[in-house]
Amino acid sequence: MYFIATKTYMEKIQNRLRSLFKLIMRTSLINRWIVFEIDLLICIAGYGIATFIQVRNSNMDITGSRLFLAGVVYILSTSVCFYTLKPYRGLIRHSSLIEMWRLFVSLVISVIVLYVFILSFGYSFSYRFFFVQNVFLISLVMLLLLRYAIVLVYNYTVNYTTEVRNKSLIYEIDMHSIALAQWLNKSAANKHQVQGFLTRNKNAKKTRIHGLPVHTLNEDRLDWFLRKNEVNTIIFPDYKSVRNEQSFISACIEMGMSVLVSPPFEGLDSNNKIRYQMKPIQFEDLLGRDEIMIDMEKIELQTRDKIILITGAAGSIGSELVRQLAHFKPKLLLVFDVAETPLHNLRMEMERNYPELKFVPIIGDVRSENRLDFVFRKYHPQIVYHAAAYKHVPLMEENPCEAVLVNIKGTMNLSNYAVRYKVESFVMISTDKAVNPTNVMGASKRIAEIYVQALAKETQKNGGKVNFVTTRFGNVLGSNGSVIPHFKEQIEKGGPVTVTHPDIIRYFMTIPEACRLVLEAASFGNTGEIYVFDMGSPVKIVDLAKRMIELAGFVPNKDINIEFIGLRPGEKLFEELLNDKETTIPTEHEKITIASVRQYEFEKVQSAVQNIIEFSNAVKVECTIKAMKELVPEFKSKNSPYAEFDNHELTECLMEINKEKINQ
Repeated sequence: MYFIATKTYMEKIQNRLRSLFKLIMRTSLINRWIVFEIDLLICIAGYGIATFIQVRNSNMDITGSRLFLAGVVYILSTSVCFYTLKPYRGLIRHSSLIEMWRLFVSLVISVIVLYVFILSFGYSFSYRFFFVQNVFLISLVMLLLLRYAIVLVYNYTVNYTTEVRNKSLIYEIDMHSIALAQWLNKSAANKHQVQGFLTRNKNAKKTRIHGLPVHTLNEDRLDWFLRKNEVNTIIFPDYKSVRNEQSFISACIEMGMSVLVSPPFEGLDSNNKIRYQMKPIQFEDLLGRDEIMIDMEKIELQTRDKIILITGAAGSIGSELVRQLAHFKPKLLLVFDVAETPLHNLRMEMERNYPELKFVPIIGDVRSENRLDFVFRKYHPQIVYHAAAYKHVPLMEENPCEAVLVNIKGTMNLSNYAVRYKVESFVMISTDKAVNPTNVMGASKRIAEIYVQALAKETQKNGGKVNFVTTRFGNVLGSNGSVIPHFKEQIEKGGPVTVTHPDIIRYFMTIPEACRLVLEAASFGNTGEIYVFDMGSPVKIVDLAKRMIELAGFVPNKDINIEFIGLRPGEKLFEELLNDKETTIPTEHEKITIASVRQYEFEKVQSAVQNIIEFSNAVKVECTIKAMKELVPEFKSKNSPYAEFDNHELTECLMEINKEKINQ
């Protein structure tokens, strides 16, 4: 009880001191002349102390008026130098040796003027040079001591906390790591106290940076080293360093250490303060690539003060698009989705993180023409990002008609209204599964691509100015229903981790990375083009499973087994971003290329799509699949009962549907 009472009392004193010191700092920021005047007073005191020392220790036969005159010359020259070089404008609490040169140069010039004055006007006393030297040194030391004292008081009152912090080591000793260490140790808002740096550079052994020791990493003695230094957290300065130290991270996690990564920047909160928060290492961090650079100015130019509609806004890609677009301050953000609860959660997040953003959550289905017509008629969106889709391959293989109605009819409805209401830009998000599709989901997305591209050509021919852009990329890490959350759940339950085939490979991209490239492609894309993203190197799924098990601190096939369960319906061993007949054309962004695909006439596409939709509305599965294969000849089903329809004609289905129309 005594300890708690003492702690509470100390916190009250600290809070009062903090408030007082912040008031003083605020006052000095508003009126920088206060600092100027204090510095001059210190210089006056320095001159007085130097004079006192000179009188006490040497024969100084000179009148007080002449000493006063010399002092006036010194203070005037100092005032001019301070005013010219402006050392008083620096934030004292953040002073460094680099900033101190202004003080140093100002005092050097001032004492030179003083010395010339003494010589010119015949001041006859012993050790004149040492007198001037004392004036310089005493003034400089007092000015530096003042600044050092302010830094100490500031750190104590503003940054000091009674909370127990995690003892942490920063990985590497580059500029980012050093800046991160300084920021952490100067802020009371975080829970980490940096004890030093950890590096593989053996030349840095037994050195110090800003007073913090540098330790060299020796994995053989890692456990002993960390326990000796009472370290419980390792902080990585960026994602690149995380990916280079996967075995070290696994070892740390196995020992119960907390391993965190510092994101480069997380934007501004509602008070315009930097949100810079450590986050635990995610498996996605180990698979990503270097941060993709995008043209922020071009994207902002396209999206600022625009009315933007995002379909599938509550999904993985859609919600990330909402977050990224919120930074560009659109005039209005329309978030459209059929899922009530995820849309509600997104609304709460946006109201919390972007209170000034104007957005409208809309419950709706892209299959409903009336609902879409209402949205376009009421809000008149200028840019449309179409992310709404059914995406799970096995599920769509079992429900092909629903895949058609959402992925094809939904896209057709949305793109038609984009033309009718003259939107500026329409961006469709597609998938690598649309290339040489072996399943219904991929084929439905390929047909949606074909429709949008044919409509773009038709619209342009008729004088329309809608810019239709299609983006195509592979699997997204961490998205709803993707392999990583599935593996995580299996590992948490103790296994086994199930993989469909030992040779299956996939391309992966993080959600923010994919969305950044979507925004980039949309900013410079030309109508009717399909943009393909550089997905890097493919990842073997069984290797991914092993690495996830190791990251969790287990041994694959010893602590947690990996089982192969066979390919699912419609699944293939590897995905492609282009088919055999497609080539690519480079763009201004090195990670985005244009797919040179086969062109279709709009009338033929429109007729074929209408047939596919009619078959799906009537739930005629066989005819639906046959119609899809006729429009997309490269659609060859694998590991699926629909493989028998690969070479079947559509004549009977068309006759049947025409007969039904006549009867109606």
